[in-house]
Amino acid sequence: MQALQIFAGPRALARLAERGLRPDDVRVVPAAAGGPKGLILGPLDQFIFGDWLARSSQEVHLLGASIGAWRMVTACLGRNAQQTAAEFERLSHDYIHQHYDSPAGKMPTAAEVTRGFAAKLDEVFGGREALALSHPRYRPHVFTSRGRYLLAREGRLRTPLGYTGAFMANLLGRRLMGGSLERVVFSPPGAELPMPLHDYRSRQVALTPQNFQAALLASCSIPFWLQAVHDIPGAPRGAYWDGGITDYHLHLNYASMLGDGVVLYPHFQRQVIPGWLDKALKRRHRSSAFLDNVVLLVPHPDWVRTLPRGKLPDRADFQHHGDNVQARAAEWLRAVAESQRLRDEFAAACEQASIAALPL
Repeated sequence: MQALQIFAGPRALARLAERGLRPDDVRVVPAAAGGPKGLILGPLDQFIFGDWLARSSQEVHLLGASIGAWRMVTACLGRNAQQTAAEFERLSHDYIHQHYDSPAGKMPTAAEVTRGFAAKLDEVFGGREALALSHPRYRPHVFTSRGRYLLAREGRLRTPLGYTGAFMANLLGRRLMGGSLERVVFSPPGAELPMPLHDYRSRQVALTPQNFQAALLASCSIPFWLQAVHDIPGAPRGAYWDGGITDYHLHLNYASMLGDGVVLYPHFQRQVIPGWLDKALKRRHRSSAFLDNVVLLVPHPDWVRTLPRGKLPDRADFQHHGDNVQARAAEWLRAVAESQRLRDEFAAACEQASIAALPL
């Protein structure tokens, strides 16, 4: 059974058919929000960042929201294949075995999850922020969502009211949600994004050792699951939440990317959904001209059905297993072990002179 499917936009499709895929083709790697779903991309990440891209020399921009941001800054910690593999294995282990103290039978509060997750980020990245920002080739860009007006500060009443307003505005038009939430991208100084951000209200600010952990925590701060991060140093004042709210799957204008090359996108599904509030809006799940030069690596649905409970890991597993952390961890560990096949099949495809990808 095939585990990996490769989809591509029209321009990338023609390129793959003509010459296959080479490491020096890649200019951008996006990484979606999606919580535990991102775990199955760990083996692919190890191969792409530690081995395959090391065979080239160009600058590569790594774009991430939520767990995608955690994955992309993790890629920037290693300086060889062994180090990179170790860092991604640590990410997988830490995510799989996460546990927050709370009374038996009760879900942890947002404050408890925030404290535990912030402590984990400090454990992993504390003292290594400059290392992640000084990779000789990889430029990490951390996507966050900054609240405006009612959402400018977190509050017991104003937060649900603010998100209700954002939801209603998004129904009318994605751009209208910019009145409540703006996209703020934290990027290393001098590392401009290689594509415009005119599709949505946006700004880009400097990612530095001083605001690195706060920006990463904000990018992972799912509303009501974690607390917002307020007033990040070096950025506009306000409450910052999960980057997936504005950019769930980073459906950006990659076709306008400066220069030649492709966008290599390891993803957990075929659809590249613009924002988190678009999940129920099927009309916004379609491909667009933005993805003309994108190569999408996706697990085959038939392979997914062979995983525990016939699906990818997801946040519903926390409720399903409750306090039984070991049972949840065992399921996720098995899914990660099985996803080694995604890595092997991608590596084999890259050895071909031509790749017959599917239209995106």
